[in-house]
Amino acid sequence: MPLFTLEVKQSISVKYHILFWLGYFMFNVVRWGSYFNDYWYSLKSNLIEFPIHIIVVYINVYYLIPKLILRKRYWHYLFSILFMLAMVYLVRTGLNYLLVTKSIWPEAENSGRFLELNHIVAVVLGELYVIGFVTAIKLLIDWSIEKQRNEELAKLQLSTELKYLRTQIQPHFFFNTLNNLYALTLTKSDNAPQLVIKISDMMQYVLYEVKSSKADLFEEINHINNFIDIARLRFNESIDFETDITGDIEDVEVPPLLFLTFIENCFKHGLKNSDTVTVKMSFNVVGKEHLEFNLVNSFKSNPDITHEQGIGIANTKRRLNLLFGSNYILETTIKDDTYNLFLKIPIR
Repeated sequence: MPLFTLEVKQSISVKYHILFWLGYFMFNVVRWGSYFNDYWYSLKSNLIEFPIHIIVVYINVYYLIPKLILRKRYWHYLFSILFMLAMVYLVRTGLNYLLVTKSIWPEAENSGRFLELNHIVAVVLGELYVIGFVTAIKLLIDWSIEKQRNEELAKLQLSTELKYLRTQIQPHFFFNTLNNLYALTLTKSDNAPQLVIKISDMMQYVLYEVKSSKADLFEEINHINNFIDIARLRFNESIDFETDITGDIEDVEVPPLLFLTFIENCFKHGLKNSDTVTVKMSFNVVGKEHLEFNLVNSFKSNPDITHEQGIGIANTKRRLNLLFGSNYILETTIKDDTYNLFLKIPIR
């Protein structure tokens, strides 16, 4: 199959080469024929000259540039071009003299002479024009193909990195959750079976229901509620959690598991220096264009304790940068023992 695809691409490439030279040839025949009012002479002279053009152009594009220019052998390239131009002058002038017209330079007012400076300059400039014109087209096409290839590679890299970051989130989350379960089993808590069920529901969502780069916001909120239930099972009455939703969240899709890291962070730091934590979470759909996520939790800072940023927050910030570039807002503030987080992302 790959061989067939390669052959097809090559045949398409050859087809376009043929069409280009046929079009260029007919344009030149009509152009010079109308200029001299002699289409027969224009046809014969172009039949002589175009095979030479094609040979010289392909030698330059497919041999001299890759072998000399790209390897910075500029003097070798210059001498090669000068040698080719000298050969072009001799072969083109000779064939025109033998097969087309005995006039060396019928385009001039006087017929001109072989190896006359003005005639050499005219032939050389004409050949340089063809070489430059076709080489510019080839380089432009190569640049366009390379640009498209780089864009596809960038998209693939972005997709791969996002998938990698998501795989980091899941083990990180389940590691913390299993620690919760371990703590309950140590105390032989009656809440341990309920926690197992909640963990099962969350694993089902993460492993089987989240399969793309987008997830339904309603399902994400249910997933967060499961996590909150798990936290309540472990910490009993230590958590006071409120959720507020405004706007129409139907059909709103967001990056999966994006908000959960921030919720985890609330419990992680909110309970560090306190027996209870109060959390207020809100989702607000603004004009069906943006989603605003607000998170406020009680937070008692301790200057003697250094709070290091874990993998979860760093991972989430990296995901936001990859997904939205600069088209998002993430702000965090700590004021009066309260941690405030505001996130605004596009949803269309």
